[in-house]
Amino acid sequence: MPLIIAHRGASAFRPEHTLEAYELAIDLGADFIEPDLVVSRDRVLVARHENELSETTNVAEIDDFFERKTTKIIDGNSVTGWFAEDFTLAELKTLRVKERIPNIRPNNKQFDGLFEIPTFKEIIDLVKNKSKKIGRNIGIYPETKHPTFFDKEGRFFTGIENDKLINICLGELLINTLIAENFINPDYIFIQSFEFENLIKLKTKILPKFCLNIPLIQLYGSTILPAKNSFQYPYDIIYNHRKGVDMLEIYGGLIDSYKNSLSDKIIGYGNLNNLESLQYISETYADGIGVWKNSILPRTSIDKNSKISTKLTGEITSFVENAHQAGLLVHCYTLRPEEEYLTLNTDEKVQTMREEIEQLMKIGVDGFFCDDPATCLQQVTINY
Repeated sequence: MPLIIAHRGASAFRPEHTLEAYELAIDLGADFIEPDLVVSRDRVLVARHENELSETTNVAEIDDFFERKTTKIIDGNSVTGWFAEDFTLAELKTLRVKERIPNIRPNNKQFDGLFEIPTFKEIIDLVKNKSKKIGRNIGIYPETKHPTFFDKEGRFFTGIENDKLINICLGELLINTLIAENFINPDYIFIQSFEFENLIKLKTKILPKFCLNIPLIQLYGSTILPAKNSFQYPYDIIYNHRKGVDMLEIYGGLIDSYKNSLSDKIIGYGNLNNLESLQYISETYADGIGVWKNSILPRTSIDKNSKISTKLTGEITSFVENAHQAGLLVHCYTLRPEEEYLTLNTDEKVQTMREEIEQLMKIGVDGFFCDDPATCLQQVTINY
């Protein structure tokens, strides 16, 4: 049966990336919970979708932290705000979480100011305790966020012009935490990333060092949109190419499929979803891929004054078929119940989340990242 992966917890019902959202997701039947991981100034992994904090916490309201507002370049994009890596864990623990999309999820606003930013260790402890309590083993599906930024490019904000490089390998910190907490059973862990190099390093260097074989999932952004931002291209490949490093040494056969086109132009995920690339990924380092649902079922924009802004084209791409032929699992993101995240069928009728799940299961998807685990589980059970 396809896996139910609680995307940032049960984020349809609680503010995302909180212990409360993760616990509710487990109670609603999720097989795995999915924490996105960034790092504090004192090298502690914490769960946030982005290292910029103002969208999901009250940091902007705290006078003592006002002067830490700054601008950083993250994955080639200028971002202004307050960043997790500029706060110690003790300071992060004084912040309170708020709903990221209150206009779409107004019911979650009642929880604003109640919950803390959790550490990865606290998430592991929660999963252990809940698994024991309910008699069902729950898995963790962490994502390393912006690994090139944290390892090579990003700087701490210290109030001076030449801030110190962060120089933290999220993969190493993640594995060290899993080992310290004795959470290393490969049946209950997937590690995912939108970047390629950090997963290759995990597979070839970090995991062998500790004799571990934790499954890795290569996330793909859009393979159908033009490569104009970091959702359409893997930032590590862009960064390393522009730095003039030996691309074949890092990426090997992954580069072979398009090495003749390497230039200053941006290489997108759409250059890397062919069967040759997927076979190399499968043979070299990953056990599966995480795919945007629009890259499986393309949509077109519609010009209507309604919450729903897209319509299915009727096309089914070869992405899932190619991945399975290469021996890769396919986990699809993100299934959300709200109207703003739905689309129209070709007959102009709304495709509900349940119908979306049914269609993707027929195509062969092996797991779903979802914000509403209960509904997802119900529909998967019906269609399995």
